[in-house]
Amino acid sequence: MDSTIHLLSDYKDSTTEVHDVPLATSTSFTALLNMMGLLIGLGQLSTAYALQTGGWASAFILCGLFMLGAYTSHLLGLCLATDVRLRSYTDIGYHAFGRKGRCISLFFVNMESFMALVSFTISMTDHLTRALDGYRNFHISVFNLPTAQSLTVIAVLVSIPSVWLRNLNSISFISTFGILLSFLICGVLFCICFFGGIKANKPIQVFRIHNIFSVSGLYIFNIASHMAIPDVYRSMENPATFSTISYLSFGIVSTLYTVLAFLGAKMFGPEVSSQVTLSMPKNLVFTQIALWAAIITPMTKYCFFTVPMASEVERHLPAKMPLWKRTIIRGAAGSLFLLIILVLAITIPFFETVLGLTGSLVSIFVSVILPIAFYLKIFRKRISFASLVVHLIIIIICLVIGIIGTVSNARSMINHYY
Repeated sequence: MDSTIHLLSDYKDSTTEVHDVPLATSTSFTALLNMMGLLIGLGQLSTAYALQTGGWASAFILCGLFMLGAYTSHLLGLCLATDVRLRSYTDIGYHAFGRKGRCISLFFVNMESFMALVSFTISMTDHLTRALDGYRNFHISVFNLPTAQSLTVIAVLVSIPSVWLRNLNSISFISTFGILLSFLICGVLFCICFFGGIKANKPIQVFRIHNIFSVSGLYIFNIASHMAIPDVYRSMENPATFSTISYLSFGIVSTLYTVLAFLGAKMFGPEVSSQVTLSMPKNLVFTQIALWAAIITPMTKYCFFTVPMASEVERHLPAKMPLWKRTIIRGAAGSLFLLIILVLAITIPFFETVLGLTGSLVSIFVSVILPIAFYLKIFRKRISFASLVVHLIIIIICLVIGIIGTVSNARSMINHYY
């Protein structure tokens, strides 16, 4: 009885009051766009590099991870359905394992948001450098930084108002725009293949097992979206369709990424860049379109990836605080978060290493290991022994992949400096 009272007390103290929670107004289609918006990002640019580095058979790993990501997304939906008070990833962690569960999930969620946005911002700088390569007379300097980094600073500052938005339904337009940009990059790659004079006939080795763990983080990062899934789930008018939406969104994005991986690897071969757009010929108009699409895409991600951190800050505010004050504090926290990310992105400009480290070190926990652990704990009385064993095996395999991938990417980062 005492533990039940304590549980209720913690939820009451750590969640937003009902009248402060945005209404669930998202249709199934809007939820699909939001889910795809969370999944589709600059990770798509690294799939060709990962495929070329790991061999074409590694595409099965990519597809398998997307299937696993869709399943663990479904598991989170099942956990959310057990209690209407669960409104965030960390709430699920508390519901499953108490205060330790909340602390662990909060750490990994914030680390994933942090490292993912650092990767996105590094990518923005890389593409600005490439896009401005032919404009040697164009110079702009902010804080004595080079032109590309100065424009990155401006772009991040322009994006700050988007992190003040509270309702996912109200930012579905941003999500839609990000999706369109990603499909545009895919379309440009096809156009360069058919009209740009580059034939997709470069060789791809079957399987390069010695590289698998180094590229596994890149593949894992592509399924990273689970930290914001509770926000999508609670924004839906009809949460009963969430599992269908989840499997559909993961399936669509998986198909897109696999096509991009093979097309990019076949077009540019072993010389493919860690971001396929940087391998495109400089003199083509198509290339400029792809570069600027890749520059804008991170700006559509900031609002989504700052949601978990900003929401957690808001949950610790006094329940009686007026909504306008909560919004200001939440927005200020998100803005500060974004500025810290900007500083790190300028300091550590190694896209593929940071992205791979993010996938191996934190995304594997947020997207696979923790959701399964939450499910096993919350539904422990309803799960068969066979199901328990299968889920535990998945956790062990993912732990091994994550540890080896983290070591491999950490060594690569150290080699950049020494």
